Amino acid sequence: MRLKSIQLRSWLALGFAGALCVALVLDAFFSPDLSRYQDGSVTIVDRQGQILRAFLSDDDKWRLPTTVEDVDPDFVELLKAYEDKRFDHHIGIDPAAVLRASFQALRNGRIVSGASTLTMQTARLLEPGPRTLGQKIKQMVRALQLEARFSKNEILNIYLTLAPYGGNLEGVRAASLSYFGKEPKHLTLAQSALLVALPQSPERLRPDRSAQRASQGRAKVLHRVLSRNVVERYHIDEALAEEVPRDRLRFPFQAPHLAQMLKHKAGRGERVETHIDDNLQALLEGLARYESRWFGDGGTMAALVIDNQSMGVVAHVGSADFWASSGQIDLTRAQRSPGSTLKPFIYAMAFDDLAVHPTTLIEDRPRVFGDYAPRNFDRGFQGTVSLSDALQMSLNVPAVALLDRLGPHRLSGSLKHAGAMLSYARSDARASLPLALGGVGMSLTDLTMLYAGLARDGLVRPISYVSSQQSPQQANRICSETAAWYIREILRGSPMPDGWGQGQGLDRARPIAFKTGTSYGFRDAWSVGYSDHYTVGVWVGRADGSSRPGRYGRNEAAPLLMKIFDLLPPEGEIERDRPINVITAKTVRELPKSMQRFDDPVYLSKRDRRTIRPLTILFPPDGARVALARQDVEDAVALKAKGGRGGLRWIINGRPLDQAKRRSTAFFSPDGEGFARITVVDADGRSATSNVRFMRSN
Repeated sequence: MRLKSIQLRSWLALGFAGALCVALVLDAFFSPDLSRYQDGSVTIVDRQGQILRAFLSDDDKWRLPTTVEDVDPDFVELLKAYEDKRFDHHIGIDPAAVLRASFQALRNGRIVSGASTLTMQTARLLEPGPRTLGQKIKQMVRALQLEARFSKNEILNIYLTLAPYGGNLEGVRAASLSYFGKEPKHLTLAQSALLVALPQSPERLRPDRSAQRASQGRAKVLHRVLSRNVVERYHIDEALAEEVPRDRLRFPFQAPHLAQMLKHKAGRGERVETHIDDNLQALLEGLARYESRWFGDGGTMAALVIDNQSMGVVAHVGSADFWASSGQIDLTRAQRSPGSTLKPFIYAMAFDDLAVHPTTLIEDRPRVFGDYAPRNFDRGFQGTVSLSDALQMSLNVPAVALLDRLGPHRLSGSLKHAGAMLSYARSDARASLPLALGGVGMSLTDLTMLYAGLARDGLVRPISYVSSQQSPQQANRICSETAAWYIREILRGSPMPDGWGQGQGLDRARPIAFKTGTSYGFRDAWSVGYSDHYTVGVWVGRADGSSRPGRYGRNEAAPLLMKIFDLLPPEGEIERDRPINVITAKTVRELPKSMQRFDDPVYLSKRDRRTIRPLTILFPPDGARVALARQDVEDAVALKAKGGRGGLRWIINGRPLDQAKRRSTAFFSPDGEGFARITVVDADGRSATSNVRFMRSN
């Protein structure tokens, strides 16, 4: 007898193990289908998590992914109290509810109340089907599977995302935005009760179709939670008196061009976090709509605002009106002629070569470069001017003369290395002197990025749209810190557009370095500027690229630039140390003789170029430690160089060394111990540099 009992228990254990194995295998092969939950709406949000724009799911639903953290905690408690008060404790099926529902059905001969838990309802939302007994059993099995796989909050996340709210609205967040125009984090008791009631019969209770039935459904929820002492009476009375919404509202629709671009890069149901400031974005879009009314010729505008530190785009307008003709073209990425806006980068390269200084004189007179004869915008010439004035007045001949010395391929290579994309009218075209005046295609995005590099002391980083991107971005130098300093000081003195006061005694919210540009034929008007914290780019023109006679950058785009800067948060000016290599010269006479005037380049034959040896500093070599005599003895360090052509000039820590004659050997008396940057420049602008350290001998 005892042996039979042992055998029976063994068979039972074996049977249980076998059943368990079968259940596990079936569970693995027939796991819950989460595809509807995963096929959510792509949502583009600002830096605070506010929705900028959402997109329909693949099955044309507004199915905005929602978590427990996204909704008001009182809503979650109200939902549990009304739908499943033992949700936190059961295993997906509530035995007490099943027994109660069965007893009521037997006693009344019909179904009086259901026994569906929130987990079972979630299973039905994942795999919709007819309300049959077989389907109910399947939901019970799925509920057990969901409870085994997910936490209670994760199950609620699925429910909050898929619950139906009428029409193509699914999920609490979509319903809250559509009916109340706000995030579910800030629901009132009345609003929460309505959203708890709607999934029971979403089409019949839709408030935009029948406010009365919606009000009755809300009242049913409120009275039930009152009977269970979940909410106090006076709160219920206030909620019952609150008016039910009668219309569906539009979903948020900000930064539509940027959102469209990011949507194509996002996965199903992804929430894309951007750097956009929704308040600033709304102001900028409003400004664009208002100002475009005054263009009067079919013109539109595009604008970007970049945070200089993070290189994040905090505001983005692709066109003045997204719904206008051609309004859905993102004109921040359109390739257009940048006009004179590339001139600062030519000057920066010339400053880096130590060929010129902002006070260097240059001729603005008629001149032919091969078969190219540039003229100024006003068709006149200014004669002899300083480089600083030439850039501020955007004179053409000086810019072309500098580029002729530097080489257009060098400029285009520098711009490409910094990350800008250049396009030419013909596929076989190459960079040439017209590049100085906008003879190339470039987008507002790339141009604004380059100017942000000037604001960052010459270091360019790619523009960032998505704040969650953690990988380090490549930084490329467009010019030295010294050249960026010169350019900033020059562009801060650019003439203001007509109607904008300037001069001493006028307080401005922030100093702005800016440049304007106009493309050939008045097709594009540009203005790009930067403060210590922000860089702003503005383009004005027609989407089809046609001409707008009489419209140019200074009086079309520059006023918009100033207005956009007025929209930005206040900022304190950053304390900047003057770069060590800045040459301090208030007048041209304080410069070395060879830098006082920019002469026409000396053209050498190939044979002459081959005979010129590279310019090299012999002493002190780069990285050397130079011993100084005792403190009471005056030092005279010999500086020696070889190579180059013509007389040599020496520059120590940005200050020209006084020399009676420009020789390959000069003498320098250090002020004391410390680091020094020693540069020698020949007559053609070739240079060599040594960084050394002076130390006292013991």
